[in-house]
Amino acid sequence: MFSISKHFKIFISITLTILAIGVGSMITRGFNLGIDFKGGNIIDITFEKPVTVSDIRTVLDKHDLGNSIIQLATTDNSTSSKSVLIRTGILADNVRQETLADLNSQIGEYNVNRIENVGATVGSELVRQAIIAIIVSWILMILYITMRFEIKFAAAAVLALVIDVMMVVSWFSVFQWEIDSSFIAALLTVVGFSINGTIVIFDRIRENLKGHRPSESLSELVDNSIQQCMTRSLYTNFTVLFTVGAIIIFGGETIRNFAYAMFIGFSSGVYTSVLLAGPMWKTFKEKK
Repeated sequence: MFSISKHFKIFISITLTILAIGVGSMITRGFNLGIDFKGGNIIDITFEKPVTVSDIRTVLDKHDLGNSIIQLATTDNSTSSKSVLIRTGILADNVRQETLADLNSQIGEYNVNRIENVGATVGSELVRQAIIAIIVSWILMILYITMRFEIKFAAAAVLALVIDVMMVVSWFSVFQWEIDSSFIAALLTVVGFSINGTIVIFDRIRENLKGHRPSESLSELVDNSIQQCMTRSLYTNFTVLFTVGAIIIFGGETIRNFAYAMFIGFSSGVYTSVLLAGPMWKTFKEKK
């Protein structure tokens, strides 16, 4: 049987290498902040005939504005409307005029109700609250897992969660995917979901500890516990990943970055739960 514990140094080295690249990207390149964080323009227009979101987005894509927020003024859940509200990033006057001209020539005549600049809807205060929420969740998990298991289980579980969150943040910085308000929701979802797989394996380790034979090393105990949970872990996580993958492919542009964040976080959750969490607990257990 392949020993995960014996290859722990390889797995943690791969993890630290990826995180180092991510941290380097955060320092040198930063993040691609979306409209919610940077503010932008609101364009409120009324067409002479009903239009759809895809009609508008097709034109905006030609001006690299495909990530703009498009809202139709409908009351009957219709997919088309004459009244359209478009929220873009900060636009230069010439870009805005070119975009409006293309909307007119490619979709139809319209009347401009208003064009105005708006501030960021997600300010530094909300970002700070989101960070606090994640940290508080880690603290509460440490307390709960310590009561149900022990402090070493709690430390390993939360460290695995920190890796999951950092993986998501790192990938978004490296590939410069846009970060908007849904990104915060995705991070909180990853924190809540990833801990489940780790707890299942830790629960099996705790059960096996009760019948632990002196001839069985901690490495063997951890490997056996992970192996006993492997089918459940893979079935559960791959089912979720298939669903999120479908959202990435078919969900549309507006929620794609949200789906990317969840896909990376859940994938990292499988990796940390199966390959890192148990060996990390063993490492802490062997420390005097």
